[in-house]
Amino acid sequence: MKKYLYSLLCAGTMLFASSCDLDLLDNPNAVTAETASPDFLLNRIQLDYKDFYQGISNTGMSLTRMVNQGSANYESAYTTASTNGWWSNSYANILADIAFLEPLAVEGGLERHLGISKTIKAMVLFHLADVYGDVPYSEALDASNFFPKVDSGASIYDAAYGLLEEAEAHFTATTSSGSPNDYFYGNNYTKWVRLTNTLKLRYFLNLRLIDQSGSSAGISALVAEDNMLKAGDDFVFRFGTSNANPDSRHPNYSGTYTSGGGTYMSTYYMWHLTEEKGFDDPRARFYFYRQVLVNSTNVDEIECIGQIAPPHYLAGGFIYCLPGERGYWGRDHLDPDGIPPDGLKRTMWGIYPVAGRFDDDSATPVNNPTLGGQGAGIYPIMTASNVDFMLAEAALEIDGDAATAKEYLLSGIQKHMDYVTDFALSSAGSGDVTDYYSELGGMDVLDDQIADYIDYVSSEYDGASNKMYIIGREYWIGLFGNGVEAYNLYRRTGEPGNMQPGLEQDPGNFPRSFLYPNTYMVTNTNAVQKSGLDAQVFWDNNAAGNSFIY
Repeated sequence: MKKYLYSLLCAGTMLFASSCDLDLLDNPNAVTAETASPDFLLNRIQLDYKDFYQGISNTGMSLTRMVNQGSANYESAYTTASTNGWWSNSYANILADIAFLEPLAVEGGLERHLGISKTIKAMVLFHLADVYGDVPYSEALDASNFFPKVDSGASIYDAAYGLLEEAEAHFTATTSSGSPNDYFYGNNYTKWVRLTNTLKLRYFLNLRLIDQSGSSAGISALVAEDNMLKAGDDFVFRFGTSNANPDSRHPNYSGTYTSGGGTYMSTYYMWHLTEEKGFDDPRARFYFYRQVLVNSTNVDEIECIGQIAPPHYLAGGFIYCLPGERGYWGRDHLDPDGIPPDGLKRTMWGIYPVAGRFDDDSATPVNNPTLGGQGAGIYPIMTASNVDFMLAEAALEIDGDAATAKEYLLSGIQKHMDYVTDFALSSAGSGDVTDYYSELGGMDVLDDQIADYIDYVSSEYDGASNKMYIIGREYWIGLFGNGVEAYNLYRRTGEPGNMQPGLEQDPGNFPRSFLYPNTYMVTNTNAVQKSGLDAQVFWDNNAAGNSFIY
């Protein structure tokens, strides 16, 4: 009888298992190599990379004064708990999923899956080395090693470069099975190859301080090949307009255009786009949306209007509190003040890159989720204009060719102006743009403004004793929404120099890299914490301390 019942049990469970010799320690819900979908894995890798990028980008924008850094000093802002999310997402999610995907893709001949995943892996490794320096890699994903040791930042960079070479081979392979869901390029692998070459340019440019001859040779070869990102090849993550769960809108839109508030814009950055040159940057109305057109005189709303600028601001001639008198309402660098009821008065994100409202002087509160581009914004991870700005730096700083650097500089500005304009005109908020310029005489007015801007920068560059400042400033202005590259630019070149300092005269060490996170320190017995935020990554051999970057 027992034998009969056992046979029936086996027969029934055969629906779910290949034999009755079940391992009761196996989790029936766990994904295995036999049940995993390479398509779903790649979807998750792309989405997790988007989040990883934005975490670093938000921080980079704060550090380079694109948006307000809301703390009194750097040490309190960037502790060992600050970047736990970066670390966990990169190792436990992205890199682990790629390690799981790769053998499945190799077995299935999924060349394009491999190309995309290896490109993203290379970008993750670059980012880790850029923000931390030495990190685990060679031992990091070994399931039997709970305490992986770090690899040098230089070796991480080299490994990432090798992955780009492999990715290009996968993208150009003559045969490939499957068709991945490509969130970035819609399966246009020519553009993916151009991205890998652009990332090689980024690699060589970051190494120029420690290997100028190698950087020069590598960049020259890329220029000769002429296969980097061009207009229309921009590597961006695009958001939608749905507010359902999950919300598909740009986080900076959904976090502000529903109830107001959100991130304070930087006084210093807005000053650069509206006052510093004596006229408005044509992009100012695309970047920022003013909810008021007249500055508040209420100290309960803007405390600093009733105060004198700190002595080191006065001595350095820095803009303080408000940039002009036209309602650009933000915060100074390292302003730790509390939040007054100004959520529907402070300057907000505009139509670019978060798909908010274009600033047409309407000055209405933004607590309406149907305004502007309705959140269908982008993360501008790597654009065609970036290529020109990087080549401008390389021409000037590596080759000493100021004339060629100028050509790339002006081309980069034009490409970025065009990209911002085209983005806005293709968004749901395009009507605000066309209506505004129609009242001024048509879109040709904007074209003239852009031409005048480029002429001004051209003349300024010709007369500048520090031409790298002009290149760095214009690249920084063109990086709105991309704190990743702005942070690297600032550490690599020190430009744009003479940035607005913190309100405290001694804000502590500017993060030349970040402390290892708690997630790593408390779980790895081999982990050794850095000396502090002043620890420089391997490619940053500029002068130590804050004097280089201030």
